[in-house]
Amino acid sequence: MVSRFVFLVWMASALAGVAVAASAASAQTVGLGLAQTSNCMSCHRVDRKVVGPGFTAIAERFAGNAEAVDYLAQRIINGSSGHWGPVPMPRQVHVSEKDAKTLAQWILSLKEPEVRLE
Repeated sequence: MVSRFVFLVWMASALAGVAVAASAASAQTVGLGLAQTSNCMSCHRVDRKVVGPGFTAIAERFAGNAEAVDYLAQRIINGSSGHWGPVPMPRQVHVSEKDAKTLAQWILSLKEPEVRLE
């Protein structure tokens, strides 16, 4: 079943724009993959707190905020402290601004239950 999903995601990316659902699945795969390769998953999970908050909790907090993508992208790059408790988020200087915005967009998309991945 998993290999079929992977194949479908691959086909969707190869045939860009074929179906809206495939594009959404591809975007979710890209976001999760970027979170994994950027080392985000060392401290975060999609739907639960580890060291830092779960991504769905972040999505819920910033739902409807038009400036959330830029704000979160800057928090990813520059780090932050005191927003989610006493443990600070260190700077992620290895993450480009483009990737930080992609991560922020992906995180914000997780407010909808049907796109929660882990």
